Amino acid sequence: MTHLNTDPQVPPGTLRPGGRTAKVRAAVLAATQEALVGQGFQDLTMDRVAAAAGVGKTTVYRRWGSPIGLVTDLLRDMAEQSVPAADTGTVEGDLRANANLVLETLTDPRMGPVFRAVIAAATCDTQCAIALNGFYAARVRAWTPCVERAVARGELPADTVAAEVIRAVSSPLYYRFAISHEPLRTADADRAATAALAAARAGAYAADPEAR
Repeated sequence: MTHLNTDPQVPPGTLRPGGRTAKVRAAVLAATQEALVGQGFQDLTMDRVAAAAGVGKTTVYRRWGSPIGLVTDLLRDMAEQSVPAADTGTVEGDLRANANLVLETLTDPRMGPVFRAVIAAATCDTQCAIALNGFYAARVRAWTPCVERAVARGELPADTVAAEVIRAVSSPLYYRFAISHEPLRTADADRAATAALAAARAGAYAADPEAR
């Protein structure tokens, strides 16, 4: 059965196709990624993606609706295909693994340009910003068990907010990547993990009593 997005309240491309449509989706998303790497978001067009994917324009327009629909589905697919969270046995090892994964992604010859294009688009398009937020939220959720296990082992304070620790690890790396445009090195990833861990141990990410 073909799963099409017919709900006007749901952004185009946000429903996962199944069965025989999976190949179409894979081809379209691969073409979308290629276009972002080569030309950036500003030159992402439905016609160009359809031609590169070998898919009819009508199908692409009907299922994804707009370039934003393509980016939304691409980010969802990237989140689903991301490397699982680490479980090294220590919170320090897990946070360093998280930082190194972010570093590898942002410095990858293909994924780096994709993220740069999407981040740039999100600054001026609300739907793209929502899609990017969804991607990042999914990755934070995937890694929060690392911190929760650390709390259970007594490595971190009992009231530590796991998601805030994970955000603290990657935030400096995204800042260098998207804001200051500085080179990203292994030392930067190690420093980000070390700083986040030290702050967590000191109780910097304790739950806000007023939010309980």
